Amino acid sequence: MNKLFSCRYNMDTDRVEARFADGSAVAIDCSAIEDEYGNTPAQRAELDWLLYNKPLEYAQIVLSGEMERYLSLGCEHGRLED
Repeated sequence: MNKLFSCRYNMDTDRVEARFADGSAVAIDCSAIEDEYGNTPAQRAELDWLLYNKPLEYAQIVLSGEMERYLSLGCEHGRLED
């Protein structure tokens, strides 16, 4: 996958719009992500926090398939560990 270049959250569509270094783009449906992974109020709050405060990291986690792992770390805002 190409390097993720930029992201922004579009509140009107509830999507994170991500652009890659090669000019390609993808829109991530945040409602679908929340429905899939937001099983508890704490997880939903963490997803919202990521979305509003770190949309680039949100997109990276979604696109890498690591959302379940991220949320299992205990929902401490911004706790991105390798």
